[in-house]
Amino acid sequence: MSINRPELARVLRRARERVRPADVGLPAGPRRRTPGLRREEVALLAGVSVDYVVRLEQGRGPVPSAQVLGSLARALRLAPAERDELFHLAGTPPPGPGTIPMHVRPSVLRLIDRFADLPAIVLSAKGDVLAWNAMSSALHGDWSALRPERRNLVRLRFLPDPAEPPRSPVGATDSESVDTAANTVACLRAAAARYPDDAGLAALLADLRSGSPEFRRLWESGATGGWRSQTKTVVHPEVGALLLDCDVLEVPDDDQQVIVYSAAAGSAAEDGLALLRVVGTQRLRPDDDSAGVVRRW
Repeated sequence: MSINRPELARVLRRARERVRPADVGLPAGPRRRTPGLRREEVALLAGVSVDYVVRLEQGRGPVPSAQVLGSLARALRLAPAERDELFHLAGTPPPGPGTIPMHVRPSVLRLIDRFADLPAIVLSAKGDVLAWNAMSSALHGDWSALRPERRNLVRLRFLPDPAEPPRSPVGATDSESVDTAANTVACLRAAAARYPDDAGLAALLADLRSGSPEFRRLWESGATGGWRSQTKTVVHPEVGALLLDCDVLEVPDDDQQVIVYSAAAGSAAEDGLALLRVVGTQRLRPDDDSAGVVRRW
């Protein structure tokens, strides 16, 4: 298969122009002249450089890898058939059987968009955060600020990077932390049994085994299972500790999960989520060096 650069460029431009910033949890901002997403926003979501996106849209540059094509398809919210077309135009076979589904169908994306007042994320079988709504970025921290390979709950839990933007700890109490860690590893072990030949999962496991003694200990325990609905404490840097119900909605055809966070009626956590709906991903207090200026994380 050979790359069809002109048609690939046209498909990428058309897809970018039809996606609204709000569709991918980004603020529209003032004085927006570009229909849909800016190239900078696509680059941010897909984890590539702006120059790379520009060259692809101009029909030049290197042949994109399967990983880059998958990231672009998710960033641009392509339907499965559109995703496959993108791969074929780039001269690369689409993902086949035996690999973890990483593409989120449009109907699931519409579902999490409907949770306008509740944080929601879509997870792959190995814990990748494939999609999120604006409330999730407000609660957890801006997902688009993380490199795509770091948008994985297992990596964030067992291989923290202090150089990354701040995140809101989930399962913050000692008992919650122990339970969450065990459940996360059990889910990954079950995924490894279902997808023994998935290259991305193999790379993730290698990094975790070499970089986290805690992960190795839990992995060797042999526990297996799936994501569970739980009540967890999420510590937001400005709003504080929020006790939230985390419910798991299964997408069985794609082996994915939708995690929705909610609070009991009349609780302090409900008030905290209401405040986050107003401020989004902005700080509630001005930075010390710029009084009165509200900054993004």
